[in-house]
Amino acid sequence: MSLIGTKWKPLILFHLLEGGLRSGVLQKKILGISNKMFTQTVRELEKDGLITRTVFPVVPPKVEYRLSPRGKSLEAILRSLDKWGLEDCKK
Repeated sequence: MSLIGTKWKPLILFHLLEGGLRSGVLQKKILGISNKMFTQTVRELEKDGLITRTVFPVVPPKVEYRLSPRGKSLEAILRSLDKWGLEDCKK
């Protein structure tokens, strides 16, 4: 739980299940997250080995995040949480 037990980490990981996303696109998918919190959260996820960050040498800089193999191992958990949330909203 210490690796994914914050408000934003599961959301970021969930959005990366379908593949890599550019930094700006990923941040826009996470409604309500500030720039500071987004940066802090992806840095923690990268430090913990759950995501990878690739910087492309272009102008303007392009940064892409994707799940690492360790992050992909959380797929079943993240999908179960999503399913539970969708079912709980119907009640």
